[in-house]
Amino acid sequence: MNVSVRGRTAHYRTVTFDAARNEVLLIEQRLLPHEFKIVAARDFRETARAITDMVVRGAGAIGATAAYGLAQGVQAFRGANPKTFAAHVENVYQTLKQARPTAVDPVNAMDQVRARMKAGENVAEQQALALAAAEEFAHEDVQHCEAIGEHGAKLLRNGMNVLTHCNAGWLAFVDVGSATAPIYKAQQQGKRFHVYCDETRPRSQGATLMAWELAQQGVSHQIIADNAAGHLMQRGKIDLVIVGSDRTLGRTGEVANKIGTYTKAVLAHRHKIPFYVAIPLSTIDWNLKAGFDIPIEERHESEVLGAWGVPQKPGSNSSGKRVFVRIANPSSTAFNPGFDVTPPDLITGIITPTGIFKPGDLWRNRQKLGH
Repeated sequence: MNVSVRGRTAHYRTVTFDAARNEVLLIEQRLLPHEFKIVAARDFRETARAITDMVVRGAGAIGATAAYGLAQGVQAFRGANPKTFAAHVENVYQTLKQARPTAVDPVNAMDQVRARMKAGENVAEQQALALAAAEEFAHEDVQHCEAIGEHGAKLLRNGMNVLTHCNAGWLAFVDVGSATAPIYKAQQQGKRFHVYCDETRPRSQGATLMAWELAQQGVSHQIIADNAAGHLMQRGKIDLVIVGSDRTLGRTGEVANKIGTYTKAVLAHRHKIPFYVAIPLSTIDWNLKAGFDIPIEERHESEVLGAWGVPQKPGSNSSGKRVFVRIANPSSTAFNPGFDVTPPDLITGIITPTGIFKPGDLWRNRQKLGH
């Protein structure tokens, strides 16, 4: 997407790779919307930490980051012994896999890279194939999001009010986004609509990232507190809900996404509002058989007990340094699950690069969906 910073506009991808320096380049998303900065992860362990610490987040973005991180680790190997190399590759793979356990995109992305590496007859050939496969995954992620936009834009009509949760925009992917792809495509088509962005506590990715994206793109929007969605639905102010997913089970149609997604699905079902999930094919898990088997990441309690922000100087729009502010009672602790699981009966449809499917139709269409 195009980003305007200090009066200059340029196109950026969320994650890229510097082959000459063997570095993964990332937009530092924790600084947004107050500062736009590109940072470099210099080895695969730094890349894994960037995923864990949410320098980069979002299904497709961490998938591409893991693919690049695997290639990065592979490129760093020195030697020609195939057994030593195989052990090194497995170590890199496991390190990156454990960075965000709920999401399946990193695993699918790295499996795709390793499958391509098998064609190499020696270490050098496998190293070259790893980087080519990582680049292919990143390009494929963009193509999938563009196709999601083509299918999903048909759902938006003039005058609609759309609700989003968290950020499944281009910052969550390599470019374009999943939940935002229909929004951006409908905007290109000249449709006029309004987006309500759930703030999405505790990390507030809706208020910081989604709202920043929509502002950059010139999409009409407002931020709402998470608890305001039901009020708007009750009064007929929401016509459509579109969210993303970190893991969608191909066998059942269950969807794991940012905490609070299940709540919004229940509210939408109560008020008979269409609830759609937008995903690239890399987000589908064809192996797990039940949503309760999805590992739910539990993040540090500080995310709930306080918040990061930038103090505004009185009388101006200029900002200072990012600071953490304790909000909660000083002696209290917190429980902080990062994701929840939405059952298929609450989901109207799943928007994929190959079309829109009922959740229960994913398995019977698995060949069409790349499985």
